[in-house]
Amino acid sequence: MNRNSNTYQILYSAIMVILVGAVLAFVYMELKPKQDENKANDTRSQILSAIHKTAADGEVGATFDKYIVKQYLIDAQGNVTDSTQDVAFKVDMKANVKKPASQRVLPVYVSKLDDGSTKYVIPMYGAGLWGPIWGYMAVESDGQTVYGANFSHESETPGLGARIAEKPFQDEFKGKKLYENGAFKGVEVLKKGQKSTTGADHVDALSGATITSRGVSSMLTDCLAPYDSFFKKLQGETAK
Repeated sequence: MNRNSNTYQILYSAIMVILVGAVLAFVYMELKPKQDENKANDTRSQILSAIHKTAADGEVGATFDKYIVKQYLIDAQGNVTDSTQDVAFKVDMKANVKKPASQRVLPVYVSKLDDGSTKYVIPMYGAGLWGPIWGYMAVESDGQTVYGANFSHESETPGLGARIAEKPFQDEFKGKKLYENGAFKGVEVLKKGQKSTTGADHVDALSGATITSRGVSSMLTDCLAPYDSFFKKLQGETAK
Protein backbone atom coordinates (compact mmCIF):
# COMPACT_ATOMS: atom_id res chain seq x y z
CA MET A 1 0.00 0.00 0.00
CA ASN A 2 1.23 3.46 -0.86
CA ARG A 3 2.22 5.07 2.44
CA ASN A 4 1.57 8.49 1.00
CA SER A 5 -2.00 7.70 0.05
CA ASN A 6 -4.98 9.04 1.98
CA THR A 7 -6.25 5.52 2.58
CA TYR A 8 -2.99 4.50 4.27
CA GLN A 9 -2.98 7.62 6.45
CA ILE A 10 -6.56 7.03 7.56
CA LEU A 11 -5.98 3.34 8.33
CA TYR A 12 -2.76 4.10 10.19
CA SER A 13 -4.45 6.79 12.30
CA ALA A 14 -7.43 4.53 13.06
CA ILE A 15 -5.19 1.66 14.17
CA MET A 16 -3.12 3.95 16.40
CA VAL A 17 -6.26 5.39 18.00
CA ILE A 18 -7.57 1.89 18.68
CA LEU A 19 -4.25 0.71 20.13
CA VAL A 20 -3.79 3.77 22.35
CA GLY A 21 -7.41 3.55 23.48
CA ALA A 22 -6.99 -0.11 24.36
CA VAL A 23 -3.83 0.61 26.35
CA LEU A 24 -5.48 3.46 28.25
CA ALA A 25 -8.54 1.31 28.97
CA PHE A 26 -6.33 -1.47 30.28
CA VAL A 27 -4.36 0.91 32.51
CA TYR A 28 -7.60 2.43 33.81
CA MET A 29 -9.06 -0.99 34.66
CA GLU A 30 -5.85 -2.04 36.39
CA LEU A 31 -5.59 1.14 38.47
CA LYS A 32 -9.28 1.68 39.27
CA PRO A 33 -9.50 -0.77 42.21
CA LYS A 34 -6.51 0.94 43.84
CA GLN A 35 -7.95 4.38 43.16
CA ASP A 36 -11.31 3.35 44.62
CA GLU A 37 -9.61 1.96 47.72
CA ASN A 38 -7.58 5.16 48.18
CA LYS A 39 -10.76 7.22 47.91
CA ALA A 40 -12.52 4.97 50.41
CA ASN A 41 -9.61 5.22 52.84
CA ASP A 42 -9.66 9.00 52.55
CA THR A 43 -13.33 8.93 53.56
CA ARG A 44 -12.54 6.55 56.42
CA SER A 45 -9.79 8.91 57.61
CA GLN A 46 -12.23 11.83 57.65
CA ILE A 47 -14.73 9.85 59.71
CA LEU A 48 -11.98 8.82 62.12
CA SER A 49 -10.89 12.45 62.43
CA ALA A 50 -14.38 13.36 63.67
CA ILE A 51 -13.79 11.06 66.65
CA HIS A 52 -10.23 12.37 67.07
CA LYS A 53 -8.52 9.27 65.70
CA THR A 54 -5.78 9.00 63.08
CA ALA A 55 -4.24 6.04 61.30
CA ALA A 56 -0.93 5.47 59.57
CA ASP A 57 -0.82 4.59 55.88
CA GLY A 58 -1.83 1.00 55.44
CA GLU A 59 -3.71 0.92 58.74
CA VAL A 60 -6.73 3.08 57.92
CA GLY A 61 -9.05 0.17 57.22
CA ALA A 62 -8.11 -1.70 60.38
CA THR A 63 -8.39 1.42 62.54
CA PHE A 64 -11.76 2.25 61.01
CA ASP A 65 -13.07 -1.25 61.71
CA LYS A 66 -11.77 -1.02 65.28
CA TYR A 67 -13.60 2.18 66.18
CA ILE A 68 -16.62 2.15 63.86
CA VAL A 69 -18.48 -0.83 65.24
CA LYS A 70 -21.79 -0.43 63.46
CA GLN A 71 -23.46 1.36 60.57
CA TYR A 72 -27.13 1.80 59.80
CA LEU A 73 -29.75 3.97 58.09
CA ILE A 74 -32.63 5.57 59.94
CA ASP A 75 -35.87 7.21 58.85
CA ALA A 76 -37.28 10.60 59.83
CA GLN A 77 -38.76 9.05 62.98
CA GLY A 78 -35.35 7.86 64.12
CA ASN A 79 -36.06 4.19 63.45
CA VAL A 80 -33.36 1.92 61.99
CA THR A 81 -34.38 0.82 58.49
CA ASP A 82 -31.21 -0.94 57.31
CA SER A 83 -28.19 -2.21 59.20
CA THR A 84 -26.47 -4.31 56.54
CA GLN A 85 -22.69 -4.19 56.27
CA ASP A 86 -21.23 -0.84 55.09
CA VAL A 87 -24.73 0.50 54.39
CA ALA A 88 -23.91 4.04 55.57
CA PHE A 89 -20.62 4.05 53.68
CA LYS A 90 -22.41 3.37 50.41
CA VAL A 91 -24.78 6.36 50.58
CA ASP A 92 -24.16 9.01 47.91
CA MET A 93 -24.49 12.13 50.06
CA LYS A 94 -24.30 14.48 47.07
CA ALA A 95 -27.46 12.95 45.63
CA ASN A 96 -29.04 12.36 49.02
CA VAL A 97 -29.08 16.00 50.16
CA LYS A 98 -30.86 17.09 46.98
CA LYS A 99 -33.98 15.26 48.16
CA PRO A 100 -36.51 16.74 50.59
CA ALA A 101 -35.45 16.00 54.16
CA SER A 102 -38.39 13.63 54.67
CA GLN A 103 -37.29 11.50 51.68
CA ARG A 104 -33.60 11.18 52.48
CA VAL A 105 -31.85 8.14 53.84
CA LEU A 106 -30.09 9.08 57.06
CA PRO A 107 -26.74 7.31 57.60
CA VAL A 108 -25.29 6.79 61.08
CA TYR A 109 -21.85 5.50 62.03
CA VAL A 110 -21.65 4.14 65.58
CA SER A 111 -18.25 4.46 67.23
CA LYS A 112 -17.02 2.77 70.39
CA LEU A 113 -13.91 4.42 71.83
CA ASP A 114 -11.19 2.98 74.04
CA ASP A 115 -12.85 4.31 77.20
CA GLY A 116 -16.06 2.47 76.32
CA SER A 117 -18.00 5.61 75.35
CA THR A 118 -20.24 5.63 72.28
CA LYS A 119 -20.31 8.38 69.67
CA TYR A 120 -22.62 8.75 66.68
CA VAL A 121 -21.07 10.12 63.49
CA ILE A 122 -23.33 11.92 61.02
CA PRO A 123 -22.22 12.62 57.41
CA MET A 124 -22.95 16.04 55.87
CA TYR A 125 -22.77 17.60 52.39
CA GLY A 126 -23.22 21.19 51.24
CA ALA A 127 -21.94 24.03 49.09
CA GLY A 128 -19.05 26.42 49.66
CA LEU A 129 -17.88 29.39 47.62
CA TRP A 130 -16.36 27.53 44.67
CA GLY A 131 -17.69 24.02 44.98
CA PRO A 132 -18.97 21.30 47.28
CA ILE A 133 -18.02 20.98 50.92
CA TRP A 134 -18.71 18.01 53.16
CA GLY A 135 -17.98 16.72 56.61
CA TYR A 136 -18.70 14.43 59.53
CA MET A 137 -19.94 15.38 62.97
CA ALA A 138 -19.59 13.09 65.97
CA VAL A 139 -22.30 13.48 68.60
CA GLU A 140 -22.08 12.25 72.18
CA SER A 141 -24.43 9.52 73.40
CA ASP A 142 -26.51 12.23 75.08
CA GLY A 143 -27.80 13.14 71.61
CA GLN A 144 -27.01 16.83 71.88
CA THR A 145 -23.31 17.51 72.52
CA VAL A 146 -20.77 17.68 69.71
CA TYR A 147 -17.77 15.44 70.33
CA GLY A 148 -15.84 16.29 67.17
CA ALA A 149 -16.08 17.46 63.58
CA ASN A 150 -14.25 17.13 60.31
CA PHE A 151 -14.77 19.23 57.20
CA SER A 152 -13.37 18.92 53.68
CA HIS A 153 -13.79 20.76 50.40
CA GLU A 154 -13.20 20.43 46.70
CA SER A 155 -11.96 23.87 45.68
CA GLU A 156 -12.19 26.51 48.42
CA THR A 157 -9.62 29.31 48.43
CA PRO A 158 -6.28 28.35 50.05
CA GLY A 159 -5.65 30.32 53.24
CA LEU A 160 -9.29 31.40 53.41
CA GLY A 161 -12.24 29.05 52.93
CA ALA A 162 -9.92 26.06 52.68
CA ARG A 163 -9.23 26.48 56.40
CA ILE A 164 -12.45 24.61 57.16
CA ALA A 165 -10.30 21.49 56.66
CA GLU A 166 -7.81 22.59 59.33
CA LYS A 167 -7.82 21.43 62.94
CA PRO A 168 -8.13 24.85 64.67
CA PHE A 169 -11.48 25.54 63.00
CA GLN A 170 -12.77 22.01 63.48
CA ASP A 171 -11.80 21.95 67.15
CA GLU A 172 -14.09 24.92 67.80
CA PHE A 173 -17.11 22.63 67.49
CA LYS A 174 -16.19 20.27 70.32
CA GLY A 175 -18.57 20.69 73.25
CA LYS A 176 -21.13 22.75 71.36
CA LYS A 177 -24.79 21.96 71.96
CA LEU A 178 -27.28 21.06 69.23
CA TYR A 179 -30.30 21.75 71.46
CA GLU A 180 -31.57 24.67 73.51
CA ASN A 181 -34.42 24.08 75.96
CA GLY A 182 -35.29 20.81 74.23
CA ALA A 183 -35.49 22.28 70.73
CA PHE A 184 -33.05 21.48 67.94
CA LYS A 185 -30.96 24.55 67.07
CA GLY A 186 -27.83 23.09 65.50
CA VAL A 187 -24.56 24.99 65.53
CA GLU A 188 -24.17 28.21 63.56
CA VAL A 189 -21.01 29.74 62.12
CA LEU A 190 -21.16 33.50 62.77
CA LYS A 191 -18.90 36.51 62.41
CA LYS A 192 -16.88 37.12 65.54
CA GLY A 193 -18.95 39.09 68.04
CA GLN A 194 -22.30 38.11 66.54
CA LYS A 195 -24.88 36.10 68.42
CA SER A 196 -27.43 33.71 67.04
CA THR A 197 -30.93 35.08 66.60
CA THR A 198 -32.36 31.60 67.19
CA GLY A 199 -30.52 30.79 70.40
CA ALA A 200 -28.25 28.28 68.69
CA ASP A 201 -24.74 27.58 69.90
CA HIS A 202 -22.11 28.97 67.53
CA VAL A 203 -18.47 29.17 66.47
CA ASP A 204 -16.61 32.07 64.91
CA ALA A 205 -16.57 32.29 61.12
CA LEU A 206 -13.28 32.22 59.23
CA SER A 207 -11.90 35.68 58.56
CA GLY A 208 -12.13 36.53 54.86
CA ALA A 209 -14.22 33.45 54.09
CA THR A 210 -17.76 34.64 54.69
CA ILE A 211 -19.46 32.57 52.00
CA THR A 212 -17.64 29.36 52.89
CA SER A 213 -18.46 29.91 56.56
CA ARG A 214 -22.10 30.41 55.68
CA GLY A 215 -21.94 27.24 53.62
CA VAL A 216 -20.73 25.26 56.63
CA SER A 217 -23.44 26.79 58.80
CA SER A 218 -26.17 25.94 56.27
CA MET A 219 -24.78 22.43 55.80
CA LEU A 220 -24.91 21.80 59.56
CA THR A 221 -28.54 22.84 59.79
CA ASP A 222 -29.68 21.10 56.62
CA CYS A 223 -27.96 17.80 57.34
CA LEU A 224 -28.39 17.53 61.12
CA ALA A 225 -31.98 18.72 61.50
CA PRO A 226 -33.45 15.56 59.89
CA TYR A 227 -31.88 13.57 62.75
CA ASP A 228 -33.98 15.39 65.36
CA SER A 229 -36.09 12.33 66.24
CA PHE A 230 -32.99 10.14 66.44
CA PHE A 231 -31.19 12.60 68.70
CA LYS A 232 -34.23 12.89 70.96
CA LYS A 233 -34.34 9.11 71.31
CA LEU A 234 -30.72 9.20 72.46
CA GLN A 235 -31.60 11.95 74.90
CA GLY A 236 -34.42 9.84 76.26
CA GLU A 237 -32.11 6.86 76.72
CA THR A 238 -29.59 9.06 78.54
CA ALA A 239 -32.32 10.40 80.84
CA LYS A 240 -33.26 6.85 81.80
